Amino acid sequence: MTSLIDPDNIQQWVPGRVTFACDTDAWNGMSLRGYRYPKLDVAIPRMRDYMFVVYRGGQSNMGRRRDGPWEEHQVGPGIVSVLTRAEESQWRWDKPIDVSHLYLSHSSIATVASEVFEKDISNIELCDRVHSEDEILPALVGQLEHELVGGELGGQLYVEALKNQACVHVLRRYSNIMFNDASQGHFSPAQKRLLSDFIDEHLELNISISDLAGLLQMSVFHFGRKFTKDFGCPPHAYVIKKRVDKAVKLLSTTSMPIKVVFAQCGFSDQSHMTRLFKRFVGMTPSVFRKNLSR
Repeated sequence: MTSLIDPDNIQQWVPGRVTFACDTDAWNGMSLRGYRYPKLDVAIPRMRDYMFVVYRGGQSNMGRRRDGPWEEHQVGPGIVSVLTRAEESQWRWDKPIDVSHLYLSHSSIATVASEVFEKDISNIELCDRVHSEDEILPALVGQLEHELVGGELGGQLYVEALKNQACVHVLRRYSNIMFNDASQGHFSPAQKRLLSDFIDEHLELNISISDLAGLLQMSVFHFGRKFTKDFGCPPHAYVIKKRVDKAVKLLSTTSMPIKVVFAQCGFSDQSHMTRLFKRFVGMTPSVFRKNLSR
């Protein structure tokens, strides 16, 4: 089986003049390219990302074939073609065209889908479409093109917001989503042990919710809701409580300086740790240790 082709290499199969381009990794799961194509009849390889073709100028008869007869449509401005990922197809058009290609990674769409539906996604299917009348996606692509050329203040946040809008639109308009049955209910006993052991063994490090969600291959949004349901508090609060518990144990059973205890429990800010310790234990660490010697 041939490897999946990334957007940077699509020209090997679909030769055309590049009119603008965003590097594949610059926008974190999304890229944008403009092309001027002559009349072509080409085989589209198995793409790594979902591809959305926005027609900018020129009318053409567009055909697509995949395991069957040709499907023919008239395309031009205001029309979008959709190419799903990881599937080969044959495309042809009878006149030169100007197009924009918007590429969205599977992980980008799956992450947004998990947040929208509050479930873990097992698969997302986007069926190829030769002709779709779509006002929203060309408008979003136009804003991305403007940002690519202009690049104003807050650009990265703006691009991320546009990417999320594009993913939501694609999910609403073009997708068939399948959910994991296991995404409902509670963590399994094995999952809970894995989380507890990981947290206990890495308290001195910076433990993020994305680290924990990654252990179970879940979206951050769904993981957080599920964790709170099973552990009785959000992940951040649980980690803090475990750090305070470890500090209590070290203060009770060792003669380590308090600042060393803080470091081993994952607190870099001593004043912050003192406030948290007092909140959970009812007294400062120094008072707690003095009371032990009485």
